[in-house]
Amino acid sequence: MIGVVLAGGQSRRMGRDKALVEIAGTPMIEWVSRALGVVSDRVVVAGRSGGWAGHHGLVDPPGLGGPLAGILAALGLGEDILVVAVDQPWVRTETLRVLAGMEGTVVPMDGGVRQVTCARYSVGITVAARSIQDLLDQVPYRGIEEQEWRTWGEDGRSWFSADDETALAEGLRRFGLPG
Repeated sequence: MIGVVLAGGQSRRMGRDKALVEIAGTPMIEWVSRALGVVSDRVVVAGRSGGWAGHHGLVDPPGLGGPLAGILAALGLGEDILVVAVDQPWVRTETLRVLAGMEGTVVPMDGGVRQVTCARYSVGITVAARSIQDLLDQVPYRGIEEQEWRTWGEDGRSWFSADDETALAEGLRRFGLPG
């Protein structure tokens, strides 16, 4: 299984490159890639042709954007993938281990919302889609409800997105430092 850091996009809400935003002197991309590296032998960075810190980079497919582009690029490597968005530095390795150990496409649900950027995707997804939500409307997947993910010790931090300065401050207040 390949670990995938979703690091594409323009970071408009943050106003600067989210991947390089530091928490306790460490860029968010490093927090996420470290967590994925604990459960995956191979970590790639989608949306960054140059990769990061020795991790291979993937270019988004032409005409696609958002998480869907990175997910499809990574699935093109021919293995199941475990994805985490670059702005989710509080991702728990325990949660990633559980997701990695499951079969098929698996997406945590929080308040009825699919947490598509902290999920497991199976190789072989070949539908035409405009977004990751559209893709999930077309393929079989297992949604993991709160009652189940709470048994893993998860509290929602793994998919908490620090996509702007206010959310970053809120994450630090709620969860402390990542890791």
